[in-house]
Parts: sequence; C-alpha cells; structure tokens
Amino acid sequence: MGCPEGELSVLLVDDERIREINRDYLDRDRPTNVISFSMREGEGADLCPGLLGDVVISTETAARDALEAGLSFRHELYFLLLHGILHLLGYDHERSGEDEAARMEAKEREVFALLRREFRLS
Repeated sequence: MGCPEGELSVLLVDDERIREINRDYLDRDRPTNVISFSMREGEGADLCPGLLGDVVISTETAARDALEAGLSFRHELYFLLLHGILHLLGYDHERSGEDEAARMEAKEREVFALLRREFRLS
C-alpha cells in the first residue's frame, strides 16, 4: 500500500463510546462500525509522514454485523480494520463520487482476499 513503515493506532470500543466519538467529531449522533482519523490530512500533515492516524472500531456493532451477515466476528474485525486503513490512505466512499467509491471497494476486495488467505478467515 506504499506505507511499509506506516504507524496507526487501533481503538476497540463499545457502541456508546463510538457514538460519542461520532457525535463529537463528525456531528453524527449514532453508533457506527468504524471511524478513521487521518494524520495525513489538514494542518501539520507533513510533520510525521509515517503516522497514518487512528482507526476506532465498535466491537458491538461489528459483532451484530457479523451475525447478520453469517460471518465470524474475526472476519468482520479484519474487514473493518482494512476499511479504516484505506480511509487513512486517502480512499473515500462518502465524500467523493461513485468512481472513488468503486475504487475503494475494488481495493477492499483485492486486499481482503489476501487477508482471507493469509489468516484463513471465513
């Protein structure tokens, strides 16, 4: 992905905490599955180029989503982490157009296929 020395933090939280983070930082007063905060955007982005940012995952939402999709919890956590990391690397499916959303989805499929083989995810 072009960041072999990249650093990020991962925070696993419950629905209440991710709702607070979503409300306080993104003005969305509801829980969600994953939120990313990039350190490569905005003022000071060039101060520490190896620092990618933060990925926050709600384990409660991940567990519900996994159950609904018939997937393992581990599978869902890996996918959400990948999704969050792609956001840190500049991929976007929310603010950009359909082309960018498709590009992100294609990269998710590509990388997740590698993760599934490597970690035997089902």
